[in-house]
Amino acid sequence: MAVTSFAQDRANIEFYEERVDMAATFRWTVKLNMHEAVANHFSLAVNDDGTRFLMNPNQKHFSRVRASDLLLLDANDPNSMTGDDAPDPTAWGLHGSIHRHCSHARCVMHVHSVHATVLASLADSRLPAIDQNSAMFFERIVIDENYGGLAFEEEGERCASMLSDPKTKVMIMGNHGVLIIGSSPADTFNRLYYFERAAENYIRALQTGQPLRVLPDDIARKTAEELENYPDHGDRFMKEMKAILDEEGSNYRD
Repeated sequence: MAVTSFAQDRANIEFYEERVDMAATFRWTVKLNMHEAVANHFSLAVNDDGTRFLMNPNQKHFSRVRASDLLLLDANDPNSMTGDDAPDPTAWGLHGSIHRHCSHARCVMHVHSVHATVLASLADSRLPAIDQNSAMFFERIVIDENYGGLAFEEEGERCASMLSDPKTKVMIMGNHGVLIIGSSPADTFNRLYYFERAAENYIRALQTGQPLRVLPDDIARKTAEELENYPDHGDRFMKEMKAILDEEGSNYRD
């Protein structure tokens, strides 16, 4: 009897490389302390209209998510919420709605990271362009000021309706957290990383009680465009993230 190698098994997993990149982002979210218990979810569209998508399984800690663990779901299939491997209902409500209505939202990452959530808790949740990191998000943020409870179907549909503009890359979810959109796991996680850093810089600047040095709109806009078009920025970050995990002997690729 022929013995099938583990490498061959990997090759037979649908969307394997996409799964590996996603698994790496879960592990790094833990490394950077942006996770929250067994909550929060990342998803990735795998077909042209975005309605088929990968997402982390229900109630599995980010530090243990492997490539093969990711659920493959259909946003238009109500049976997705049946069976033992059904996704978290709030994840289905939020991510399912976005992938159903926003085909440009290829990858969606939602976290309750500390500094983004502090920003989302302020009466004024705007992120002024006070440094290069915050300028990255100039004119690319929408603020949800109408939190309506857990993101079941109705709340998810409402959030999805606010993301129709492809230029929007970040939803600051008032009283909740942050949601990041991108073209790939690399692009989206890179944006998530820099948004959390930008929010931290802003919160720390506010704590000084000193006036802020806010960039002029034209410079902030120019900087945002330059960073968005910076060659291979997210891809190179992803390559290094995976290299570090591999050197550590992580099983994220399994």
